[in-house]
Amino acid sequence: MERFYPWIFRRKSFHLFRNLQDFEISDGEIREIIEFYHLLEPLVAGIHTEIRILPSSQVDCRRGQEYCILFYSEKKDNYLANIGWLGQQLDLFLVSKGIGTLWFGIGKPDIPNYIGLDYVIMMAIRKVNDPAKFRKDMFKSKRKSLEEIWQGESLPGVSEIVRFAPSACNTQPWLVRRSSKQLRVYRYQQSSKRGIMPKDRVTYYNRIDMGIFLLFLELCLRHEALPYRRELFTDPGDDREETLNAIYTLE
Repeated sequence: MERFYPWIFRRKSFHLFRNLQDFEISDGEIREIIEFYHLLEPLVAGIHTEIRILPSSQVDCRRGQEYCILFYSEKKDNYLANIGWLGQQLDLFLVSKGIGTLWFGIGKPDIPNYIGLDYVIMMAIRKVNDPAKFRKDMFKSKRKSLEEIWQGESLPGVSEIVRFAPSACNTQPWLVRRSSKQLRVYRYQQSSKRGIMPKDRVTYYNRIDMGIFLLFLELCLRHEALPYRRELFTDPGDDREETLNAIYTLE
């Protein structure tokens, strides 16, 4: 999993795929994406997931993409965070292959159920003809300040990087409280911070976001050679302001 770390700094959300000429994702690359997905380490063991990759003509996403990856899952505890975790690994892998991505939350699937699994979310993808079109300076991205998402002593190489995890409508619904040897990670939901998301979908997408954030956090901890134990908690998806998602004990 550590190989994904360098691509944190290059990935960007392509809200529109344009001026990318005629580079195309090959059939071989599609097979590689599917094979790679099935090798990924999940956040939660025992949840059956699957992906389908459809051409743009078969989905309602209209962002100039070539394909959309549709994620399906069993509905079990923390299944949404698990999809965020898996999908973000796939996102970083695609960046390493010169393929641009966009988590597309409002897309509707052609079929809501696939091999007994429920549709969760989709990701739009397109081949990028110029590496310079990926992010040049991640630190210029608009994100909450460190003080807004991290309480307690900062962790060099970790605190400043995890701020840049992607999230639905850039809501950044996370809060870390650090004590001497623990990081307590909360889904932090402010009713006034939901962007264009319908109110009844905020907790749904933010639980996916938390899986993405936990992946960024663990990539940073591993990169900094900081051993840890993770304890994951069930997020019921209610509207409380703070919901404990995980505790990391630094060893």
